[in-house]
Order: sequence, then structure tokens, then C-alpha cells
Amino acid sequence: MTPTQSRAGRPPMRERILEAAAELFYAQGIRAVSAEKIIAKVGITKVTFYRHFPTKDELIVAYLERRARWERDAVEAARVAAAGKASEVFRIIAEGIGAESCSPGFRGCPFINAAAEYADAEHPVRQVVDAHRQWFKATIEEMLQGLGVTDVSSTADQLLMLRDGAMVGGYLGDPRTIAKSLYNAGRAVLTFNS
Repeated sequence: MTPTQSRAGRPPMRERILEAAAELFYAQGIRAVSAEKIIAKVGITKVTFYRHFPTKDELIVAYLERRARWERDAVEAARVAAAGKASEVFRIIAEGIGAESCSPGFRGCPFINAAAEYADAEHPVRQVVDAHRQWFKATIEEMLQGLGVTDVSSTADQLLMLRDGAMVGGYLGDPRTIAKSLYNAGRAVLTFNS
């Protein structure tokens, strides 16, 4: 038996709780989902739940950190697929956002959604959101270094804003147009700032 599997071949209990929470938080909103809903979905006792996540805030932080890891892995996969060519990485990321926004149950960016529910910038949830956004901006800045962009920080802010708009647009608008629109808008920003 590996450390990542239980006796029945299922993921460990912590992962099962986290998976159920991620599904419910994203579909229904973080504050709308009680510990009891998660406990019922996983089919466990309160004692088991609280043994793994003593507070709901710890569970929310774990949910967002898990999503952040997924996004870092996706960006790294794009970089590998593009052989490090920044313009190609941006295209792959735009296509990924477009594909995600067309997926069933898409409700926008989990980080934007969490920030909307937790206004206090000092709250642990907001700190995870802010750390992820700082990572994403730094990653964009790093990719912009080799593209002849005059103001890397400002350009990264503009591209991050486009990404945020694409995530909201994919939820509220026609998601089929997101990838192309995001890529074209990003190219315009890069052209303007080069």
C-alpha cells in the first residue's frame, strides 16, 4: 500500500475531503458550503473531518493551494510544450483558459471567487489568493524579459487584468470566444509595450 492510497485503493482521507470541498466550494461558493455538507458528501464523521482540517479556513487554504499547484503545473507544462518560447507559452495559456471556460460547470476563477467572499486582506484565504497572484505576475514578468517589452511590470499587470477579464467573461459571456479574444488582446498589449 502506497502513502497515497488507503486500504481500499482510494485516495487518503485528507485528499477525499479536499476533493469534495473543492467540488462544492467551486460549484456553490465557499461560504455557502458548510462542514456538514462536505462531511455528508465524503461520508465520514465530524471527528474524522476535524482531525484532518481543524478549521474551515484551513480547508479553504488547502483548496486554494491545491488549485495554485495545478495552475503552476499547467504553466510549466505550457513552457515545456513551447520549448521556452514566451509568445508560444502565452498562446497555450490563452487556449487553456478558453478551454477551461468552455468546460461544464465553469464558474470563473477560484481565486477571484474566493477574494470576493473574503474582503479582509489579512485573512488567510486572501493571503493565499495574493500569493498566487504575485507568483503569476512574476511568471509573466519573467516571460516578458526576452520579448523586448519596455515596462515589464506594467505589461504584466495589463496581461493579468486581461486574464482576469477572460475568466469573468468565460463565466458571464460566450466562452467560445475567450481564447481567441484573450490571445489577440494580449498580442495587442505586447505590441503596444514593445
